Formats: sequence, C-alpha cells, structure tokens
Amino acid sequence: MIRTGLPFLLGASVLALAAPAVESLEEILRGAQQRVAAGRRLFTEGNINGARAEFDRAIGLILAAPEATVTAPGAERRIAALVDQIYRYDVESLGAGEFNAAPEFDRSPLDEIRELTFPIDPKLKNRVRQEVEATVSQIPLTINDSVLSFVNYFSSERGRRTVLYGLRRSGRYRDMIQRILAEEGVPQELMYLAQAESGFMPRAVSYRAAVGMWQFVKFRGNEYGLKQTPLYDDRLDPEKATRAAARHLRDLYMQLGDWRLAMAAYNCGPGCVERAVQRTGYADYWELRERGALPKETRNYVPIITAMTIVLKNAKDYGIEDKDPDPPMVYDTLQLPTDTSLQLLADILDTTVSTLKDLNPALLKSTVPANYDLHVPRGTASLVRSALEMVPAEKRLGWRVHRVAQGEDLDTVARLYKVTSAALKTANRLDDGACEPGDLVAVPLAPVVEKAVRKGAARASAGTRTATRRNATRTSKTKARKK
Repeated sequence: MIRTGLPFLLGASVLALAAPAVESLEEILRGAQQRVAAGRRLFTEGNINGARAEFDRAIGLILAAPEATVTAPGAERRIAALVDQIYRYDVESLGAGEFNAAPEFDRSPLDEIRELTFPIDPKLKNRVRQEVEATVSQIPLTINDSVLSFVNYFSSERGRRTVLYGLRRSGRYRDMIQRILAEEGVPQELMYLAQAESGFMPRAVSYRAAVGMWQFVKFRGNEYGLKQTPLYDDRLDPEKATRAAARHLRDLYMQLGDWRLAMAAYNCGPGCVERAVQRTGYADYWELRERGALPKETRNYVPIITAMTIVLKNAKDYGIEDKDPDPPMVYDTLQLPTDTSLQLLADILDTTVSTLKDLNPALLKSTVPANYDLHVPRGTASLVRSALEMVPAEKRLGWRVHRVAQGEDLDTVARLYKVTSAALKTANRLDDGACEPGDLVAVPLAPVVEKAVRKGAARASAGTRTATRRNATRTSKTKARKK
C-alpha cells in the first residue's frame, strides 16, 4: 500500500530516482505528468508498488529542476497542483475514498486566540484611527485598547500568516458569500466573521463542536434548515451555511437593534446577550464588555472581528495583500434519483474522489444520497446524467465505469477490473465487444464488492432513519414542555 501523506515523496528513494534537470518548465511538467499518468494506470491495475515508483519519479523530475525554473511566475501553483494530484491518489489508495472512511476536520482559527490577550503597540493607535476614518464600513469600527491589541496581533508575523491563509482561501467563496449577503440584506463586512471563525475552511470544527465555515452548532443549524444525517451535514456546505448565517445574523440584528450585539449573540446566543442587557440596563456591547456581563470568549469576539475588518480593509498597509488568491469554486448542482457512489462519479468525470469531496465538503461518506444537492465541475452535469444511464439504478453503489484509452479493448478493460469479457459485453449490450478510445464502459464489479458497499449504505440509511426518529421524538417532547 502507498503510505499516506507527502513525506514519502521527499525520501531518499525519490532523490535516487530524480531525473536529470531540464531547463523548460513545460518539459518538466510534461514529463512529470506522463509519470503520473503511468502511475494512475498501474494504480488501476492494482500494481501499488509500481504506481508509487511512477509517482516518485514524477516528484523526482520536479526536485531535480533548476531553482530558476521552479520559482518562475506561475510555476509554484502548477507544480503544487501536480503534487496535490499525486497526493490524492496516495490518500485514496489507503481508503480515504471508501464508504466508511471517517471525515477529516480542520481546527477553527478562533480556538487559538479567542481567550488570549496581546500587547498594544502605541505607534498603532494614530495610524489605525486614520485608517478607520478613511474606511467605509456598514458595521461600526470602534477603536479601543482591545481592538488595537488584536490589530497588533494580526500585524505580527504569526497573525499575518493566519490572515493571509484565510484571505487566499476566500478566493474560492468570496463571490458566493458577497452575493448571498447582498440578497439577505446584511453588511458585506460580515464576511470577515467567516474569516475569523474558520479561515474559510468548510470543515473547520471548534472545541465546542461548532462546525463549518460559519461554525454552527447542531440545534442552531437545524433551526435554519441545515440538515445533519450520517451521510451528510449541511453545516459543512459553504453555500447553504452562508445562507443560514446571513439569515441568522439578520434575525439577531432585528432582535437586538445593533450589529455589534448581533455579532456577540452569534457567538454566545441571543438569550445570553438579552440577559446581560436586562441585568445591566445597557444595550451597548462595549458597556456590557466593560462590566463583565458577557462570557470571556464573547468579550474578545467582537474586538477580533473589528480588528480583522480594519486590517483586511487596509490590507496593503499591513503587508497582507494576496496577489494569488485561490480560484473561485464554480460548479453545477444536480440531484440524482438513487444513492450513488462518489467513485462511480469520479470515473465518469475522470477525476478523483477527493476532488469531488472538495466540491461537496458536506458529504461525510463516499455515497451521494438520493435527491442530495450534488456539486460537479461546471459544465459536466449533463455528462453525469447521461453516463449514469449506462448503470442500472440499483447498481450505482457497486459498479464502476471506465474510459477506454488508446490501445485498449474490452479484454484489456476486463483484466483491469478482474471481471470477464462476457460480463462487460452483457452490461454494455455489446454483441461484438467493439469499443473505441474515449468510450465509457460500464463495469459490473464482483458481487462480493457490491454486497459490502450495499451493507455500508444500509447501515448509514438505518442510522439516518434512527436519527430522524430521535429528532422527531425530541422535538415533540420540547413542544410538549413549552405548552
């Protein structure tokens, strides 16, 4: 088996396999891509050691390249994309694409700083005041010691890295977030709340089990229509979670009448803020903070968001302009009539399961449930629909499809997947067995494989039904108590 992660790519075996240096970036990438293609073919054939050797050779070509070549403009992103492609195959060979693989989560950036205090740079005060005076913002930007301390942190090397990482990732979602915030009538500056909460990581999770880009806990997510089942969690869907967050923030503003109080309530809950107002008689966030009427975490929450807003609206002044943001996530959305494996969809699209999981971070397993809002690369929805017609609806969890390559015939494909040519002819209604390069061929896998996948799907479906019944019972009891 190929070991997980990238460390093996940097081992002695790689250096031993490194090819002689070539001057052209195009030649380097072309040669590396040929090695990757060879590795993918060996991977499909089940030759894991051979695949790893080819992947090592691909990395070797890059490691042996002259420094001037790999540091040329645009080279870093193209090389990173190639290495990431290899990494994805490495991970999936160990089962990251299997039905019961556990989802991976990222740590919320706020967990690191939410209860800390930072020194204040006296030189910052006048500078920040001038920046705020020249900054247009729909949410009020107050300057005080707590805000300045976090401006100072985000100006430090460590804080700047955190902000820059999130800023780069925001390129994937910025257009979508801005559109939804505008549609829901809330300030555009609230996008920085997602920067602070998650660094724009859809799978961020906090120590309080709040998850997703906008850090919803379960009950609040349910309140705004974010469903959670054993197969998916809508809190991890960037678009659905953004819509829910915008509506929640708008509701909080309507309830409390102030954006700073709304942000505080987003953190600790509207009941917490209302009780603080009732106890003190002040409907002002800074007064509540000064009087210790809010939880410690919430006392830092609004200063963090305010400081981040100031820094990001004046990014050039803080040396954190991102000249190379991640490209926007663009996709088509479709619903499939039956449960379907991500591996089957990856076959159709000639991509990897990991790539589809990046487009669909809310999926917790490698099965797409029927009627789920599935994201596929832009312009491929019709291809997916038509190709799925090749596979019987009841077989879409266990079968595969294969795109015929140059020099392959039906017998070659049969050997790749360890099935009979007769089974391929029957599944594809091919009397003569003829196929041409580029054709998609349905592959009926061995019954034992189908059985294992179906058992996993059945367990997940049973879990979904149990969770639904449990939630319904809990809701009924809650309503009964309220009455």
